[in-house]
Amino acid sequence: MTRTSAVPLRLVPGPRGLPLLGNLPAFGRDPLGFLVRLRDGYGDAVRWSLGPRPSVFIFHPEHIAEMLGGVERTYEILDIGWAFRQVTGDSVILSKGAAWRRKRALVQPTVRPRQVRGYAETMVDCARAVADGWRDGGRVEVFREMALLTQRVVLRTLFGNDLGERRHVLGDAMAVAEREVGAELHGVSLFLPGWIRTPSRRRLLAALATVDAEVGRLIDDRLAAGDTGGERDDLLGRLLAARDDEGRPLTPKEVRDEAVTLWAAGHETTSTALTWAWYLLSESPPARARLTEELDRVLGGQPPGIDDYEQLVWTQQVVKEALRVYPPAWLIPSVAREGATLGGRPMPAGTIVWCSQWATHRDPRWFPDPAVFRPERWGADAPDAVPDHAWFPFGGGQRTCLGARFALVEAVLVLATLAQRFEVHVDRCEVGPAPGLLLQPATPLRATLRAVDRAGQA
Repeated sequence: MTRTSAVPLRLVPGPRGLPLLGNLPAFGRDPLGFLVRLRDGYGDAVRWSLGPRPSVFIFHPEHIAEMLGGVERTYEILDIGWAFRQVTGDSVILSKGAAWRRKRALVQPTVRPRQVRGYAETMVDCARAVADGWRDGGRVEVFREMALLTQRVVLRTLFGNDLGERRHVLGDAMAVAEREVGAELHGVSLFLPGWIRTPSRRRLLAALATVDAEVGRLIDDRLAAGDTGGERDDLLGRLLAARDDEGRPLTPKEVRDEAVTLWAAGHETTSTALTWAWYLLSESPPARARLTEELDRVLGGQPPGIDDYEQLVWTQQVVKEALRVYPPAWLIPSVAREGATLGGRPMPAGTIVWCSQWATHRDPRWFPDPAVFRPERWGADAPDAVPDHAWFPFGGGQRTCLGARFALVEAVLVLATLAQRFEVHVDRCEVGPAPGLLLQPATPLRATLRAVDRAGQA
């Protein structure tokens, strides 16, 4: 049953836009600032226009929960641009109706808690390999280090090995693809038909040709070897072994689409979250000291394992607060269907309804001093209760990210493994987020490493 908000929707007109383009120029110049100006200057529900189609932006957690809970009933996921579709194909992230239900049923078992538990050792092993290569006083670029680490995790959990030198080919191509998708999301090319080949689109297609060749080769090797029964305990093996209610497997193209989507969701989002966590810890010595104390107390000098996850309470709070302050996914659009309502108000069919993790996560009504990093907000004894869907880094409703558990476990175990041995002191500089496909640092975060001794003191 679709959830109905108890908060009435009071829809007001937003800023005037340009003919055809609407508010796209203002949004494209400063997406995050534009969203905050909508929220603070107009209210919880604002009419605006991103191009020619009518749009509504919602900011209240009650309305967000109702909209996300209504996806597949009264709302449907928006196909956000030609470029994004080229990367994900017809995967579970963009499928609709019966096709979505079939694919979700096939893909979901690959990332259930029992499977994630089996991947925890790989996550820690990859993090330990990075820590073994770090040195006291060494210099690193934080995002690059985290991207290489999470890339190795996703390759080993997805394909069963890190692909050796081929991982650089695949990783570089995926990085280009993700960058070009992000560029399209707040540019005029978002509205161009697919047959128009801009320079950005040509770069995207060239990168995806490499991705498809590499992933296709891995799928073909499994099929040629007859490895379609889940004999190998990795995500690719599970996708190839999956069967629907009629006994049908995913086609090779469907396996490609799901594998590439799992790569994108499981690699870049987690490396982004970890990068922001290191930056925020570097800016907050008390939070870092409390992290060191917990790791020393819970782990006793041993590497973390999945059985330690629930005991790493402060580490989890650090990750959760980093996802609040700098949510990697920062924008969710959906489209109203016939009969859709929101906050008791009819929503005309075809209206694009948007919500933003960035804007709602930083709303002072739900998070006092919202720009301040305070992991204690998430403690069991925190004085301020956080409303449902005031924090939604993984979306919500039936469309909640399938890999949410995988991402949280990976972020906590990787952070614990590295922080147990090193402090990461990010250089003092003006750091801001750059909104593309994900919300990543606009400038490189260079840092100095400081080894932590056995007593837990740097």
